[in-house]
Amino acid sequence: MRKLIIALAAASLAPLAQAAEISVGYSDEFQEKLTDDYGAREGEKLVSDIREDIEHAFNKAGIDPAKVTVTIVDAKPNRPTMKQMTDQPGLDMLRSKSIGGMKLVGTAYDASGTVLGEVEYDWYESDIRQVYAAGVWQDANRASRNFARRLAEQISN
Repeated sequence: MRKLIIALAAASLAPLAQAAEISVGYSDEFQEKLTDDYGAREGEKLVSDIREDIEHAFNKAGIDPAKVTVTIVDAKPNRPTMKQMTDQPGLDMLRSKSIGGMKLVGTAYDASGTVLGEVEYDWYESDIRQVYAAGVWQDANRASRNFARRLAEQISN
């Protein structure tokens, strides 16, 4: 009985598995911002969120490219990062806010290495009055979701 339950659980998760190799990196300028201003941990969080957004968009579109490469060209947080608050004690995690967003460039490939689609996308909030950020990377996450959706659409067409 136990093996049956495990087998059923594994089978139900199978459609969620993503075969695509998703590689996310940083532009030299953004790598420098991570090192000097935001902290390496913040880059890891963005990479994880971007991968999840791409997997979700591809699953929703029913596509499965062999490889995807993405570069974070730039990203701006809505709230101070832990490193920024350590470096600048006057910042307040709850009251300090700014216009955030992100610029991404990505390419999807099939198994033979042929380009299936390329997308360059950026989105930054344009009005500080519209920033209702609950998290550090709220606007960057919005840009990531839109980027993933556009990449999936590009491949699907």
